[in-house]
Amino acid sequence: MPFWAHKTRSTLYICSLFPIERPNIVSSFYQRLTETITGWRKALLTVFAGAVVTLTLPPFDLLPAGFIGFPLLVLLIDSDTSLATGWRRLLPAFRTGWLFGFGYFLAGLWWIGMALLVDAENFAWALPLAILGLPAFLALFFAFAVALARVFWGAGIIRILVLAMVLGITEWFRSFILTGFPWNALGYTLMPSPLFMQSVTITGLYGMNILAVVIFAMPALLFGNDEQRFGWRTGIIAALALLSAHAGYGTWRLHQAPSLQDQAAKDAPVIRLVQASIAQDAKWDDQLRRAIFDKHLEISTRPPASGQPLPDVIIWPETSVPYVLPQAEAALKAVGQALQQNQTILAGAVRAQERLPDSQNGDQEPLYYNSIFAINASGQVEATADKVHLVPFGEYLPLEGLLRSLGMQEVVEMPGGFTAAPARHSLTVSPHMTLLPLICYEAIFPSELGYQGKSVDAIINITNDAWYGNTPGPYQHFRQAQVRAVEQGLPLLRAANNGISAITDSYGRITGQMKLNEIGYIDGRLPPKTTGFWGKPAGEMQFFGILFILLVISCGLHAIRTERFG
Repeated sequence: MPFWAHKTRSTLYICSLFPIERPNIVSSFYQRLTETITGWRKALLTVFAGAVVTLTLPPFDLLPAGFIGFPLLVLLIDSDTSLATGWRRLLPAFRTGWLFGFGYFLAGLWWIGMALLVDAENFAWALPLAILGLPAFLALFFAFAVALARVFWGAGIIRILVLAMVLGITEWFRSFILTGFPWNALGYTLMPSPLFMQSVTITGLYGMNILAVVIFAMPALLFGNDEQRFGWRTGIIAALALLSAHAGYGTWRLHQAPSLQDQAAKDAPVIRLVQASIAQDAKWDDQLRRAIFDKHLEISTRPPASGQPLPDVIIWPETSVPYVLPQAEAALKAVGQALQQNQTILAGAVRAQERLPDSQNGDQEPLYYNSIFAINASGQVEATADKVHLVPFGEYLPLEGLLRSLGMQEVVEMPGGFTAAPARHSLTVSPHMTLLPLICYEAIFPSELGYQGKSVDAIINITNDAWYGNTPGPYQHFRQAQVRAVEQGLPLLRAANNGISAITDSYGRITGQMKLNEIGYIDGRLPPKTTGFWGKPAGEMQFFGILFILLVISCGLHAIRTERFG
């Protein structure tokens, strides 16, 4: 037997010295679940289990909900008994995974449909696709994961580790397949506050996806027969140890961090975030454009609190300028006149780039980019950064020729849709400040940010979540941007049209925040950046390392189980 199998067997033996007994109610629940809940009742329970897990996400942040939903998933997979042979025996597991995923994504993403009601006359027909179709598609990732887990489904603790590994792998695939959509990745279920975010500097988001399933699913070991409970003491103690280490590392790291009041240098740039809360159906109304623009200017020029310095950099949200730049010279001039010397406004706006006439089609429509403009006190554009990762169906149409022929269009309509920038680049505001620009949902893609090293001082995330109203969407979006700050070791400057606007430090702690639909501004000094556990952001290397460790442990447990049960 390999050495690691001996080590694992020793651990199991030590844990067996602690006589923890199951109450009869646990056995009764398991028997009722596996023997009497079938058909549509079982399907409904599976959807419910997935939906319960979303309570761990913002704005609820109920961590205990994970200890209900994931164990239920394990027990429901256990109850999938099939007499079929070959690949058909995997169909019940595939169905269970899909139903669980459907419940998770339906309860977590239903608010996306709100965007279609802004222009209900043109897009209300697509509500079923947004509310039901997207969760149904994303649930396929969980379906394939559970079917694959069933192939390697072992006894007791082994099946928990197998489920965690395959869900981790499919969550990784979800981050890039078809341009990727890692919204509400499972790792966020384990990060309800900055205290619980610090471990992401060790594991990265992809590694946290695995550990979340390991920790939350372990209570399933309290149920079932002796084989299904194999290693249950080890599993429960391991889950408690991991959760304690998760919280303990966060406590230690925050204790080592400078206090919120003392961390920013006295000569650090002063940042102002402007939140004007413009209703989405008013943003591009021709009759309201000037009023919207003037509202942003008025908030930008408000005097700071008594004794506080003027802001050096003023940040407006995504597409906050209701004109296409840089053609709107009058708008640029007005911005310059509103600024003091050495002040800069970073404003979200649509950028147009003219194209040369085509020999076959003649004059062509300009290319339109979703951009950030750096505008100085002379009304000049000093720098721009364009959005790289566009929203499918929101900012551009996949398979454009086919879908336009069917009468479809993107929700944010521009002639020909938006164009994606070929690459992301930093935005230099001054000799003392260089920013990593993330426009809207670009903040949910950790693998696309790369290692910025010493070249970047902060993340700037401008967004417009007014599409989604007062729903969980804006809260979820802010949380994911907050975690990016911890991963990257960079402070976050987040300006959102109607919220949530905030300045956070590189530990994810909020130094200033404006609530949803609040109107006004935040002033604050730029917090310093920090260095993570590895000296750079954790990513795929750590993810594959965790997979390898769990694979080795699973093999060792399988050897022990084979020796014990034959």
